Formats: sequence, structure tokens, C-alpha cells
Amino acid sequence: MAEPQRRSLMDPPEVERVLARMSEEIVQLTGGSGGVVLVGIERRGVQLARRIAELIAGAGGEAPLTGSLDITLYRDDLMSVGPRPVVGQTRLPTGGVDGRHLVIVDDVLYTGRTVRAALDELADFGRPARILLAVLVDRGGRELPIQADVVGARVEVPEGAVVEVRVPELDDVLGVDFVWPRGAAD
Repeated sequence: MAEPQRRSLMDPPEVERVLARMSEEIVQLTGGSGGVVLVGIERRGVQLARRIAELIAGAGGEAPLTGSLDITLYRDDLMSVGPRPVVGQTRLPTGGVDGRHLVIVDDVLYTGRTVRAALDELADFGRPARILLAVLVDRGGRELPIQADVVGARVEVPEGAVVEVRVPELDDVLGVDFVWPRGAAD
């Protein structure tokens, strides 16, 4: 069986540079790193949020708290996922979200439906003072009026391709690729 075709969009050093820039933008938008919570959307948004928090702390700022959201039960297409969806854990910092400045972190922004689900879930946990959205890649194609406050890269996706973000914790490599499913680019 043939492997999917890949074309690199960002190599590891470029991803690191983009994340460093994003961390600076987050600090600027939040007025400093104190009191900020970076909440990653499962799967790869969680690892990206942790990397950004480390970069903020490494630049001399206060390390933001981090958390994770599993939006599975908040999806608007839950019925099409199947009768037994795999549900992960949502982990938010002690003290909840009320009055805090949250930054939702995700790998790829496409239709906006994942972010809508994340906002719905966060509303069940309280009322943050402010919510920002940071994404590594914005590929366009919105179906909802949602936009990111911090964007690593805006890309046009070639026909038939998807954007795949890879992180060492899950994929043993850091990078962003265009990927064509088997036979799609032939």
C-alpha cells in the first residue's frame, strides 16, 4: 500500500521560529504573561500550548498556566463520529476559568467548527475575562465567523491536500506538511 504524498510546509527550525513569534504576540496581546492560561485543543494544540508556555517563561515572563480541552462531546457532527466516540479529558487549571485571560491554542484553523465547540465547552466551566485564539496554521475555508488573534502562518492548501501538524510528543518529529491521501495526488 502506497504511503500518502507529503510536501513540507515548515521544518523544525521554522516551526520553532513561528512559535517564538506567536509567544511574543500572545504576551503583547495579554499585557504580559501573568494570569494567562493557555488551553490547547486535543490533540496537537495541547503540545503547542505547552511549547508556547515554555517559550514565554524562557523569555523571562511568568510561565502561563496550561490546560487541555477535549471537544468531542461538543462537536456539531457528533452523530457522524459513531456510536462510541473516544472521549479524552479536559484539564483546566485549579481555580477555574472565571475572570481569567484564556488563549485557546490549536494546530490548524479551517472551518471554525472546532473552535466553536471549544468555546461552548469553556462556557460550561465559567466566564473568562477574555478569550483569544492562537493557531499555528490558518488554512482558510471558514464556515463560521471565527478568526484567530495570533496566526503562525496563513496558507493556501493545494487541491486535495490537508495540512498535517506533527509534534515530537505524538509523532516523533516537529513539522508541518501538506499531505495528499493515497492516490489523491496521482
